[in-house]
Amino acid sequence: MSSVLPAPPELILAINACVACGLHATRTQPVIGIGDGKDGLLIVGEAPGAKEDETGVPFVGRSGMLLRRLVEQELGLSPESLTITNVVRCRPPKNRTPTRKEQATCWPFMERQLAYLKPKVILTVGNTAAQQLLSTKEGITTLRGKAYEKDGRTIVPTFHPAAALRGRPDIEQAMRHDLRLAGTYLGQL
Repeated sequence: MSSVLPAPPELILAINACVACGLHATRTQPVIGIGDGKDGLLIVGEAPGAKEDETGVPFVGRSGMLLRRLVEQELGLSPESLTITNVVRCRPPKNRTPTRKEQATCWPFMERQLAYLKPKVILTVGNTAAQQLLSTKEGITTLRGKAYEKDGRTIVPTFHPAAALRGRPDIEQAMRHDLRLAGTYLGQL
């Protein structure tokens, strides 16, 4: 995992001190992210899970291992170099989907992190991240497979790796396709 800061120190302090929504009451720690964005790719997921809440690192469970492996295989980026964050920085109870209000509360942090990292391409992972970053209610099945331009950035939505882990090889193939698409915008392919 990368040891560089995924956000400026003052933003990290603000996220650590945040009590703007109820999620702070049940978190172990906020999950700010990892990586410095130097490869131009930012991966954005939904919210931390139990392992992420424990470690403070996004995508450390089985889903994260699959995601990192696919990114390495399709883009040639080492897992240690990836820059990853979430729409919501605190774990929702029982891993439920964060509410629109919780997402909106965390959004200013995301805006500041985007300004700091300046990603060329944002890979959104799952419904919540795609809908939040694209300001849409369309589902991931409709959104994936295409690249979108928004605020001077290219956004490529893909499935959450948890869907592939549920025994759906077609999901993994779709993710590989989406990663190759992201790679064309990164100049990797």
